[in-house]
Amino acid sequence: MQDADRLDAIGAVGIARAFAYSGYKGHEAYDPAIGPQMHDSFETYSKSASPAINHFYEKLLLLKDRMNTGASKEIAERRHLYMERYLERFLREWDGLE
Repeated sequence: MQDADRLDAIGAVGIARAFAYSGYKGHEAYDPAIGPQMHDSFETYSKSASPAINHFYEKLLLLKDRMNTGASKEIAERRHLYMERYLERFLREWDGLE
């Protein structure tokens, strides 16, 4: 069950969920002046009002290495690569390069 929850959080659906939740909480999609922070506890993480893009670096991109089964690891690898490509494209567009 842990792997299933983690897989739900990454990939295309995970990207949509991250932005939807961030908007629901009133957080920005991105602010280049606010860098990602590695939180020392769930409590500090849950109180964070950081932009949606930071959530990728603070949590979502870390999930691939936390999978337990071989099948989950394979799926997570593909979804992880998709998120990396998405972030590269997002940041290029943000900077006006695309």
